[in-house]
Amino acid sequence: MGNEKNLKVWKLALLGFGNAGQAFAKMLLDHEEEIASNYGAKVIVTAIATGRRGNLVCGSGSEATDAEGIDLRRALADVKSPAGKFTDETVLTSMTTMEIVAQADYDILVEMTPLNIQTGQPAIDHIRGAFRRGKHAVTANKGPIAWAYRSLRDMAKEAGVRFCYETTVMDGTPVFNLAEHTLRLAKVTEVSGILNSTTNFILEELAAGAEYEDIMRRGRERGFIEADPAMDIEGYDAAAKITALLNVLMDAGLTPDQVDRKGIEDITEGDIQEAASRGKVIKLLCRGWRNADGTVHASVQPTEVDRSDMLASIDSTTSIVSITTDLMKKLSVVEHQPEIEQTAYGIFGDVLRVICE
Repeated sequence: MGNEKNLKVWKLALLGFGNAGQAFAKMLLDHEEEIASNYGAKVIVTAIATGRRGNLVCGSGSEATDAEGIDLRRALADVKSPAGKFTDETVLTSMTTMEIVAQADYDILVEMTPLNIQTGQPAIDHIRGAFRRGKHAVTANKGPIAWAYRSLRDMAKEAGVRFCYETTVMDGTPVFNLAEHTLRLAKVTEVSGILNSTTNFILEELAAGAEYEDIMRRGRERGFIEADPAMDIEGYDAAAKITALLNVLMDAGLTPDQVDRKGIEDITEGDIQEAASRGKVIKLLCRGWRNADGTVHASVQPTEVDRSDMLASIDSTTSIVSITTDLMKKLSVVEHQPEIEQTAYGIFGDVLRVICE
C-alpha cells in the first residue's frame, strides 16, 4: 500500500453502526489501497457508538492499536454474530455517545444515528459538539439539515471545518454536489420530486391489485419498510427530505412542521382505480418554491399524474428530484432502486471530499 509513513492519517468517529454504517466500514476496508494511492491518506476508525451493540473507543490502548484504529473486520464480524455485540475488550468503553463526541480522538464525525423526525436531536447536538472542537462532520441523518441547517452551516464556517450531508436525501445520489459544483450563479427557484420510496412502492403495488398486508410484508422482507411505517405513509419522511433540499438549495430556513403535508394514509383502492380510468396514477409528490415575497413554501401531497408524465415512470423504490433554476432551467436526477451500497457510498464520498479538499 505504498509508504505508509508518508500517508496523512484521518481518524473517524462513527455514530451508528447499522446497515449503512456496516456497509460504509466495508467500503473503507475494500478501498484502503485506492485511498492511499489516490489521496495520500490513510483512514482509520477510532470510535464507534451504537444503541445496543456497545461502544468502542481507540486512543488509550497500545500505540500499535491506536495507529491502526479499531479492527473493523472484527467489529463487522461481531455485529453479524448471534450476540450481535462488540467483543474487543481492548477498545470497549463505558463512554456515552455525547462523551465520545466531546472526548474521543477523531478528525471527522460521521453521524448515522436514527432520525428523530420531531426535533432532529440528538444528531444536531452531536454535530455541534464536533464543530466546537474544530472537527469536520459528515451526516447521513437528515434531521440536522431539516431542523438546524443554517445554524450548523454557519457554525462550521466559523470553525473552519467541512460539513457534508449528501446522504441525507436520495442516499448517495450527488444532488447537493451537483448544485454546488455545476450550477454556479444559477439561483434555484423550485425543487420537486418523488422522495419517499416506501410510499411509491405501496402506491404502485396497490395499483397492480396487490393486497395491502402482502405489500407491507414484502417491503419489510426487502428491508425498506419499517415495522412501524407511519413516518413514511403519513408523509413525515418526505417532508423532512423536501425541507432538507430547500434549506440547502434555496436557503429556505424551513423546518418539517412548516411543510403543507398530507400522506397516503387515506388513499383507497377506489381512488387509484378512478385515477387509472382517466389515464392517471397517484404519486406522493414533494414540492418547494419561492413566493413573491421571497419566502419559500413546501408541500407533500398525493397527486394525480398523467401516465405520459415522466413522474409516472418512477417505479418501485426509485426516486427522482427535479431542480429548476433561473439560468439552467429544469433538470432531473433519478436514483434507480437503490440498495444499501448507495447510502454507504454517499457517506464514503463525503469523507473523501473532506480529506482531499
